[in-house]
Amino acid sequence: MDNQIPKYVKKYLDKFSYSKWNNYLSLSKKFKTIIVIPAISEFENIKLLVKSLEKNDTAYFDETLILFVINNLKSTPQIIKDDNRKTLIYLEQLSNKKVSEINSNLNIYFIDASSLGLELDEKDGGVGLARKIGMDLALLLFDYKANSKNIIICLDGDCTVEKYYISTIRNYFNNNSISAGYVNFNHTTTADKENERAIINYEIFLRYYVLGLTYANSPYAYHSIGSTMVCDVESYIKVQGMNKRKAAEDFYFMEKLSKITKIHKIDGTAVLPSSRGSWRVPFGTGQRVNRFLDGVQDEYILYSPNSFEVLKRWVEVFHSNSQLSAEDYLQKAKEINASLFNFLINNNFQNSWKKILNNSSSNEQIQKQKYIWFDGFKTLKLIHYLRDTEFSSFNMFDALDELFLKMNIDFKHKNEAKTIPPTKIQIEYLKMLRKIA
Repeated sequence: MDNQIPKYVKKYLDKFSYSKWNNYLSLSKKFKTIIVIPAISEFENIKLLVKSLEKNDTAYFDETLILFVINNLKSTPQIIKDDNRKTLIYLEQLSNKKVSEINSNLNIYFIDASSLGLELDEKDGGVGLARKIGMDLALLLFDYKANSKNIIICLDGDCTVEKYYISTIRNYFNNNSISAGYVNFNHTTTADKENERAIINYEIFLRYYVLGLTYANSPYAYHSIGSTMVCDVESYIKVQGMNKRKAAEDFYFMEKLSKITKIHKIDGTAVLPSSRGSWRVPFGTGQRVNRFLDGVQDEYILYSPNSFEVLKRWVEVFHSNSQLSAEDYLQKAKEINASLFNFLINNNFQNSWKKILNNSSSNEQIQKQKYIWFDGFKTLKLIHYLRDTEFSSFNMFDALDELFLKMNIDFKHKNEAKTIPPTKIQIEYLKMLRKIA
């Protein structure tokens, strides 16, 4: 290991990283920004992604590394392994500056977690582990002597990015001294009308939830999309790195970050995720698109705005500077909503709160423990509990209208017919959501 790597980084790597792929890091150059891209069977899409990165500000290329993690399991079908093999050959040509149509100043490198003997293990192999391998090994390639931040950017192989992607992220982090954030995103659409409706539906779902959390003043009102996540090295190590989950790795990683620092939205550029259906993960964009296209259930529904009203009132009580007893908090929860009270009882709030009070020596520690106990996952569980016990799901566009009204958001396209509006009106709803959530 290079002697310039700080002790805290070495300590993390010794404890949490995988050494299986370390021997394949032959770069001597150091970087300030590393974009980590796990990919499986993405040969054609990676060519598009690289071309979009190539259109960024060349002034930032020298200090930026694009690090792919091409991965599969030993049991992965051969057709996917063949696609990965083509990708590895292409990336090797890129890294050796042998692809003439790509800017030769791009620093492109890859980790082979695909070839025989280098595959991901069967038990843990998936997007979380692939992302973790890349993010961990990136720690060996940063310039720790530089004064500016060392930034890990997450991206996916089926995305493209807008111009000024790299410069906007770097400048936002350094100018605002932030430690974690996510890049704005806009899913791409295709000429296929059903696919277009599917991705509009899914992105509305994502943004509505974050808007509802914003209305409730939840500290977890941010997007958890793997291809948009960004953090500095210090925060990455503080949360003990990326997890190995095969799905929702992004949700849990962002939640860990949110418990130690504020999550910022980075505007001024955007990631453009694919809107395709996909087999790669058991849920997320690809599976939601598949489900919409299969027509197996009503997709035009959202959580009731009443659920966010309950959450808002609970957040106001629980996250105030007051330190109440467990019994008093439960009484206030009962006054807000009976289902909220039942949710807290079911989640062992009384015992948990007593332990927090007994183990905290200051008000500051108590306040921190509030955020840790009632975290992003419990917030989502509460919304689901309210949906299942009291506030049934709403027509998507009625729910949007009601939440817009609660937040005094002026929107001219009301769903007066109380049905599913034409696609062009759905797009108007999405455009509004992109501005505010």
